[in-house]
Amino acid sequence: MAIDLTALRAQFPSLATGLAFFDGPGGTQTPTPVADAIAATLTGPLSNRGTVSPSELNAERAVAGFRAAYADLLNVPANGVVHGRSATQLTYDFSRHLAKDWRAGDEIVLSRLDHDANVRPWIQAAERAGVSVRWIDIDPETTELDLDSYERVLTPRTRLVAVTAASNVLGTKPPVRRIADRAHEVGALVYVDGVHYAAHHLVDVPALGADVFVCSPYKFLGPHCGVLAAAPEFLETVRPDKLLPSPETVPERFEFGTLPYEILAGATAAVDFLAELDPGTGTTRRERLTHSLASLHEHELALRARLQEGLRSLGDAITLHSMAPDRTPTLLMTLEGRDAGAAQAHLAARDVVAPAGSFYAYEPFAALKLEAPALRAGLAPYNTSDDVDRFLDGLASFL
Repeated sequence: MAIDLTALRAQFPSLATGLAFFDGPGGTQTPTPVADAIAATLTGPLSNRGTVSPSELNAERAVAGFRAAYADLLNVPANGVVHGRSATQLTYDFSRHLAKDWRAGDEIVLSRLDHDANVRPWIQAAERAGVSVRWIDIDPETTELDLDSYERVLTPRTRLVAVTAASNVLGTKPPVRRIADRAHEVGALVYVDGVHYAAHHLVDVPALGADVFVCSPYKFLGPHCGVLAAAPEFLETVRPDKLLPSPETVPERFEFGTLPYEILAGATAAVDFLAELDPGTGTTRRERLTHSLASLHEHELALRARLQEGLRSLGDAITLHSMAPDRTPTLLMTLEGRDAGAAQAHLAARDVVAPAGSFYAYEPFAALKLEAPALRAGLAPYNTSDDVDRFLDGLASFL
């Protein structure tokens, strides 16, 4: 299995700038087919959804294509796919929807590993409902979740467990299925932030044990939006506040206002692009995605190993905080006696894009006693060994 990197990179106009991008965890570059799908849908013709005119039918096709693509990517039914402006917006929405059934004395469990988008909405909803918040801690020695702490906080009063499938700063991938199985034993729902995970792995929502899973296409070559996936039978039990004339059907009841049809088309094109990275002999899109993303995983693991080895060669000047054995190709580091923001600027002057900050990971930074900013290097499908060497050379010249 192998990805043709030359052919792949030729599809990204932004790479012609000569920049080496290590900011994929914050959002990847966009290939031409995604941009073309957006433009073609916008120039249509295009109207609101309907079944009469060609412009109405184009809108219907954009919606149906989006649901089918993310059904294949996430292994859920098409009517279990909800569009949102972002994963953050979807989580805020569902925190309000689900909290309607919470009562004083109930509890929810959150993770110290998570991006704040899977923390703050639940805390705020819990405060309004009079519900207690309990925490799964991080083991600072391994940067993995402390599952003993999970066992201590999980009780028959737990209504929801919210956990990431992969940390956006450390790359740590907790054992989501194990966490979900224990939550289900006490009757709790499991809400999984898959924003970082879905950029690097083929997702199987039922296999993860997630009742609800969210991801963001712009983290894997698509446009800026969010996707929520769940069993339609579960979504039927959730009653959002909505406009009186808006649909009661699932998943439309969760999508407020007119959908951005051009964004849906671009998000669909991103899935199709991923499926063709190295499709093998697959006859279905899910089969092609399985083969392609396995090849992508191998490619990114090889680059991560090269990057880690190079960072180790820089000695004690670099402290690498990404330590979990099972993690994505995303590395968080601090620089002894040097400011990470200055390192970002130094690299940028050498056409290497690697951001510094805390990346909305308030809880991990606090748990590990890290002071922002830290430097993050995240790999994406279009990265090469030359990119890695440029990052390492630039960082070495800064230290």
